[in-house]
Amino acid sequence: MRLQRAQLGLLAALAATIPVSVFAAEIALALGVLVFAARLLRREARLEPTPLDPPLLAFAVWTLLAASFAANPRAAHEDTKELVLFAVFYLAANVLSRAPDRERVLAALLMGGIALGASMVADHLVLGHDTLARRPSGFLGHWMSASGVVMGVLVAAAARLALGPARRPRPRDAWLAVALLAGVGVVALLDRAGAGVLPTRLFVAALAAGAIALALSGRAAVRAAGDLLPWVALPVTAWALVISQTRNAWVGAVVGLAVVAVMRAPRLLWALAATVAVLLLVRPTAVTSRLTITDQSSVDRYYQWQAGVDMIMDKPVFGQGPGMILTAYPGYRWPEAPNPDTPHLHNNALQIAATRGLPGLAFFAWWMVVALATALAEARRARVDSPAGWPAVAALGGLVAILMAGMFEYNLGDSEVLMLALLLTSLPFARRRERAGV
Repeated sequence: MRLQRAQLGLLAALAATIPVSVFAAEIALALGVLVFAARLLRREARLEPTPLDPPLLAFAVWTLLAASFAANPRAAHEDTKELVLFAVFYLAANVLSRAPDRERVLAALLMGGIALGASMVADHLVLGHDTLARRPSGFLGHWMSASGVVMGVLVAAAARLALGPARRPRPRDAWLAVALLAGVGVVALLDRAGAGVLPTRLFVAALAAGAIALALSGRAAVRAAGDLLPWVALPVTAWALVISQTRNAWVGAVVGLAVVAVMRAPRLLWALAATVAVLLLVRPTAVTSRLTITDQSSVDRYYQWQAGVDMIMDKPVFGQGPGMILTAYPGYRWPEAPNPDTPHLHNNALQIAATRGLPGLAFFAWWMVVALATALAEARRARVDSPAGWPAVAALGGLVAILMAGMFEYNLGDSEVLMLALLLTSLPFARRRERAGV
């Protein structure tokens, strides 16, 4: 039982740190794997098969084969290290087979999302990150990663408010959210004063500790503070998403929120459409300046996609190899392309097909179809079950948002977004385990 609680706490720390530190999240993942291995040895846990095992295994094996046939196999194999992140799915699917545990881990994710969103807002207001060349990225290294994560957290918060337990927020329960926002503010001010990375590291450590306490505490005050988090996460992440000036995340968020609206009540689509219309009428500069497809970034994407098709036609079986786009692109670049180099092709499907061949794309599509079908089935069941079923809707909306944004960005190449996607993917499978009594 102690190891099971330790694993739950580590998974909460993982969920909370995905939005703020890949390093911290990977440490939590490694510790979680060690604890799970100990539970397996002591026969306290079982690694149950899931319908996602065949596509994940096929995708992983083909990725390694594609790396072996790359022009630079050593570099290509080094790029495959993100396959170890698939452990997020198996850990979460095993640990979160109880509805209260799913709620607590998602509350930890909302904690991290609030921290990331608030830090992006602080970048914008305090540090002046308000241009395309210097967009707010918060605790993460790049604004694309940051916008992808806040997009997912925004959809999860909306699902919690739309379908979760109807608990009215009370001002006295805001202490956790206030502490998060205050901590981000202090870190931003110290960053501006040139205090270095120590304040950020201390904040990340405190966030992980807070997530563990939230997951393991039985105190009513702590649970009530967790219930208030989606009310704060929704506006904070929405604000951060707008000022990120990242169009793929905007598209993903709108579609993901539409999924949540349909699962709650289709008439809510009118409210979503009204919100978008008001945003367009207010015409914030961060939005209106990006409503174009003739800018250099959009034009370059078009030619990158053309080059990606050429790469696939040239090597349709194993592709160029993982991580080989930057090296291969100059040989396939169309003369009209504005930029001479690119590390990826700004589209998940094209990137996977170009680096792993058409079989790799087929295995990826198999993976996504199984994940989405399971999420849809559980989300439909959640509509008639108790409010505790809202995580399945969060999973469905979040995965759809990530895939929609991935039509214009290789967002699954970001460890943060991939870990978030795997965590969301696990929720419907964990719910199925709960119903089966595993």
